[in-house]
Amino acid sequence: MSIDVRPVRSRADLRDFVRLPWQIYRGDRDWVPPLVSDIEQAVDLAAPGRAAATHEVFVARRGGRVAARIYAAFDPVLNEQKRQNAGHLSLFESVNDVDAARALFDCALAWLKQRGVRLVRGPVCPSGPAIDEHKGVLLDGFDGPPIVLTSYNPPYYPFLFEQSGFEKDADLFAYRLDAARLFAKDPATAIRYAERRYGFRTSPMNTGDVEAEVRAIKHVLDLAVPEEWVDMAPPSLEEVRQMANRLVPLVDPDLTAIVRAGDEPVGFGLAIPDYNQVLIHLNGRITPLGALKYLWYKRRISRVRVFIMFVVPAFRQKGVAHAIYYRIFERGTAKGYRRGEASTIGETNRQMRADVEKIGGEKYRTYRVYGKNV
Repeated sequence: MSIDVRPVRSRADLRDFVRLPWQIYRGDRDWVPPLVSDIEQAVDLAAPGRAAATHEVFVARRGGRVAARIYAAFDPVLNEQKRQNAGHLSLFESVNDVDAARALFDCALAWLKQRGVRLVRGPVCPSGPAIDEHKGVLLDGFDGPPIVLTSYNPPYYPFLFEQSGFEKDADLFAYRLDAARLFAKDPATAIRYAERRYGFRTSPMNTGDVEAEVRAIKHVLDLAVPEEWVDMAPPSLEEVRQMANRLVPLVDPDLTAIVRAGDEPVGFGLAIPDYNQVLIHLNGRITPLGALKYLWYKRRISRVRVFIMFVVPAFRQKGVAHAIYYRIFERGTAKGYRRGEASTIGETNRQMRADVEKIGGEKYRTYRVYGKNV
């Protein structure tokens, strides 16, 4: 049967795009259904100026049956900042069909090439490769549901990418955090010593004054984001505001930490409760019954994900990261959280890997971002 790949244009196309995972993961008890509204918003068929859009979405069908889907995009601002012509792929899902996946990739890459893209990476977040959400293909650690905003896929996905000509661009790691194994030696004395010696203090973020904290985070990011990171540049103040506005409803202030030396912000960390422990019960929609389930299971969340941490260069290896982890651990365990994950950490980010391993984190999952020249 022939394979037909077309851009999503109609409501029927959108329905096929959104519902494909329910076909792929049927019977998989570890899969967490995404909210349908989130996927529809990411695809955004109603966006003005579609002809000049920086993203496109495609569905592949074999014999009229949906077989694969993908989101292709490029970020002209990031490309200008990094002096590159790169694009990215997101929301990839496919049945175990190499020909369908290859045809889908070919169509998406052709669309990007027509717009000047020469290198494609993925899968990453639809909002861009700088966002640490749903990043990479899961290679190992298929031993339970994914934690909030991380990837999950069938084990055959790496094969589909590699058979379509993609190669490893970067590997990212997730570290298991078990409250019973973290901080085997009480670090409080050492942290107090580091705070006195290097003149810093650690406190929770003030969610009552989001604008002040946004400016503090912006200051840290301006200094802490490495120039060599090809997928991230220091965000603008407005971009940090947008990130904060999206995350504030999810954040527990006790799972945040900001570090200041005098009045200068020098580091921050953020963990969020594992809302996947709620979403796994909702089947993609918050109905009236789903709203009751949401409230019921939200009170029973037992895991957190530490997914943002930055320290300015002048304060690295001075105990700042240790202090951030400990504040989140101390406050989190007091509220009943017993497990967690620090993710995703790039394989070349040796300092952050060492920091999390030092407190007792155990590497247990690997995600791969693929790349291909077009």
